[in-house]
Amino acid sequence: MPKTLDLTDNLEKYIIDHSDDLTDIQKEILDYNSSLGEQKKLQISISQAQFLQTLIKISNIKKVLEIGSFTGFSALSMALALPKDGSLISLDKNSEFSKKAKTFYDKANENKIIQIIKPALESLKILENSKQKFDLIFIDADKENYLNYYEKCIKMIDQNGIIIVDNVLWHGEVVDKSKNDKFTNIIRDFNNHIKKDERVKKNIIPIGDGLTICIKK
Repeated sequence: MPKTLDLTDNLEKYIIDHSDDLTDIQKEILDYNSSLGEQKKLQISISQAQFLQTLIKISNIKKVLEIGSFTGFSALSMALALPKDGSLISLDKNSEFSKKAKTFYDKANENKIIQIIKPALESLKILENSKQKFDLIFIDADKENYLNYYEKCIKMIDQNGIIIVDNVLWHGEVVDKSKNDKFTNIIRDFNNHIKKDERVKKNIIPIGDGLTICIKK
């Protein structure tokens, strides 16, 4: 078997340092999130943000839907990679975080982002009823509803549309048989569902806390 790397914090920093620089506003969001203590874990990693930006650019993606925005790092990162006629709809029920995210979008003069502040399943029902379609959907919200979000989203992309799901390796605990808590099992069940789903081609990318990439057949 080919040798694999242990992605240590130092190696992760090296990768980030040798990739494109973040904008000043992206850095400001990261600094703000660091001040939030334990809640910082709701943010995607820098390497994940860079991966999403690369994917958007090489895939000519124009319409993005995000489920779970926290303070806006992921949404802003993706919006910066979109073409001028691109758009991103960001769903989050937390009004405090959403208002903070809006201040960062405004400071970055980023007008491609539309925020909808209400429970995501309600927003998804509205978007589905209005026949909205997206090129890319990024799911990073409450884990209890991952399967519900996914099943809604699969209807909102066409052939070759992409769904990306965060936290699918769950700090590595998905492979630890001694871990049988609620959330670890939710992620395991979700991963098993995706594995069996013949509607998509799928692959897990081991960056950040793990991203599953689904491409609709």
